[in-house]
Amino acid sequence: MKKVNIESIKLAQQFCVTPPLSEAEIKKALDGCVAQVRKNMAYFQERFPYSATKDLKYPIIDNIEWTDGFWTGLLWLSYEYTKDEAFKELALRNVDSFYHRVEHQIELDHHDLGFLYSLSCVSAYRLTGSEKGKQAALMAADKLITRWHEKGEFLQAWGPFDSKEHYRFIIDCMMNIPLLYWASEISGDMRYRDIASKHFHTSCQYVIREDASAFHTFYMDPETGAPDHGATRQGYRDDSAWARGQAWGIYGIPLNIRYTKDMENIDLYRGMTNYFLNRLPKDHICFWDLIFNDQDDQPRDSSAAAIAVCGMLEMDHLLTDACEEKKIYKGAAQAILRSLIQNYTNPHKEEGSPILLHGVYSWHSGKGVDEGNIWGDYFYMEALMRCFKQWEPYW
Repeated sequence: MKKVNIESIKLAQQFCVTPPLSEAEIKKALDGCVAQVRKNMAYFQERFPYSATKDLKYPIIDNIEWTDGFWTGLLWLSYEYTKDEAFKELALRNVDSFYHRVEHQIELDHHDLGFLYSLSCVSAYRLTGSEKGKQAALMAADKLITRWHEKGEFLQAWGPFDSKEHYRFIIDCMMNIPLLYWASEISGDMRYRDIASKHFHTSCQYVIREDASAFHTFYMDPETGAPDHGATRQGYRDDSAWARGQAWGIYGIPLNIRYTKDMENIDLYRGMTNYFLNRLPKDHICFWDLIFNDQDDQPRDSSAAAIAVCGMLEMDHLLTDACEEKKIYKGAAQAILRSLIQNYTNPHKEEGSPILLHGVYSWHSGKGVDEGNIWGDYFYMEALMRCFKQWEPYW
């Protein structure tokens, strides 16, 4: 296992005494999510939101983006919470769309098949026994493993498969490979699980730095498969810590442990989580890159905060009471989520509006900066569901 520095948590005492969210707080926040999802059902109908809002309103698109599964995931969360059949009916129509997309290979030449199919189709199978959802997700798993490089043992993020300049993976893929573990469980074919576990090992070895921060992107040598160098396409600079990437690691590690039952990477999780918590501003909602602090005029990324909360809540049941940070992480998750509820949710329930404000899609391109984004909406509601009940992940 790779060794990383594990910082002491500066606000450990504060997090330890953070009061848990009350049932009333959680239900009020979930009711707000459901109200916005209802508005957006009428607005999107059987189409999908663009990844991020423009002037706080989602453009409507066809099922072509890497983020479309998050909308269907919101429908499933709303169905689980309310038992209202209207959410299920639209989610299953979405499943038809996802089946068509994978059957006809529409805009799937990238690694984000987990984001697309775990939240839409695996969830449909888990919740309703949908055979179409099951088959679509298995086809998506087959598509994902076409990006597997035996030389280097990783799934290529994007770009032409035979392109040397694209011989790389990114930390986000930790969230995509649970689709492969699931495919092995359903099909009995261990090939999916083998690829997932090898990619996870490669990610832990190379995309996580010795100080427990993360690169966004890591390049491998296309000739030898040896590690080459880390870089960024999303963070402020190559050696800074892009907040959403750090959050992908905080959530991705426990999701992989859920399937592998291998606890050897607990210290990587502790290192990454402590690094993240030590760089939060006063209101506990991270800037879009962890290099920034309260003195910097930079946007927050509420979506990264929500992802990190989900990761801490997922890890909670894996940590024993002997882990000195267990109580700290639980309090930190509550503190971050309470700040999101009180300061970052959209009070205006209008068609096309986001649930969560102040997210960042891509700072460098200027896309979705200080806007809502659909994964932020999803992970915020998932975090609330994890606090509301013993929730079984769609991942």
